[in-house]
Amino acid sequence: MADGTYETIAAVYEFLVPDVLLTPQGSAEAFAAHVEPGARVLDCACGTGTLAVGLALAGCDVVATDASEAMVACTARLATEHGARVEASVCTWEALPGRGWGAAFDVVFCVGNALAHAVGRDGRRLALCAMAAALRPGGLLVVTSRTWEQVRAGGSRLQVGERLIERGDRRGLPIYAWTIPARWDEPHVFDVAVALVAADGAVQTHRERFAFWPFTTDELFEDLGAAGLAPSSGVPPAGKAGRYLVTARRPG
Repeated sequence: MADGTYETIAAVYEFLVPDVLLTPQGSAEAFAAHVEPGARVLDCACGTGTLAVGLALAGCDVVATDASEAMVACTARLATEHGARVEASVCTWEALPGRGWGAAFDVVFCVGNALAHAVGRDGRRLALCAMAAALRPGGLLVVTSRTWEQVRAGGSRLQVGERLIERGDRRGLPIYAWTIPARWDEPHVFDVAVALVAADGAVQTHRERFAFWPFTTDELFEDLGAAGLAPSSGVPPAGKAGRYLVTARRPG
């Protein structure tokens, strides 16, 4: 995996999250169709922990991992605030097989566009193979992604939020800068910033740069198959939706 550390953006990550996913309860409800209470779950790109904590509060046995120390710290803190039992630790996808979790989980989540941080197709397939190995026979992998065909079609550009977003007593403006090379297999870059605007008009900006390697929806299905998984849900045609969700099962 190659990307920023999230040390800066973690402090303002809520400004980059849709309203419906802001709380543990909202995140759990958004994915409730894919997990049953009591299931053993691995959230292997846990971010700030809203999904992991929400699933734990809903009765699941949850393990949460992320390559970012800052994000894992956010997850642990959120779990403590809500009295949820979540085993949270720093772990890359490549390191999953060394954790003793072979065939240990009913459901593995990799959501929030995380998979594009895997370095190229080889890195993506390595990550998916590690996730597949963590699933019990019949277990389910849930992946969400941007529609990268749309992102690339837009080319290199600057995107500034249309309005200030309020999160508690803070107001912030999200800003994205995309650097899109000619070829799909070249490293792509996005800079993300959140400009916090104080009541007196003062501005404080949090900014990080991330590398990513996009993929087509067809390539994702091929990669899931190469990892020994059987996709069990499709995606909308490219260009019809900005984001999509795919599920795939480990054969029983």
